Amino acid sequence: MSGSKVLYKPLGMAFGMLGGLAASALFNRTWKAVAGEDDAPDAHDEDRGWGEILAAAALQGAIFAVVRAAVDRGGAIGVRRVTGRWPG
Repeated sequence: MSGSKVLYKPLGMAFGMLGGLAASALFNRTWKAVAGEDDAPDAHDEDRGWGEILAAAALQGAIFAVVRAAVDRGGAIGVRRVTGRWPG
């Protein structure tokens, strides 16, 4: 295994966890701004309709995907700067 891969694996996991926390906080703030509610609906909320539940899920998925891509890309660029090689 190359040095860039060895360096990237643990950093990628750590940054992934931090990215998940950041994405969660960003989703909660976004939902509050969009819907005016503190809590986003989930599939088990009996009093929420399909549209609201699916809209919340789509927004959450989009935010998590964008944050994950940004974290992964930033981590790969950082590893290349340190090792001179692209991880992969």
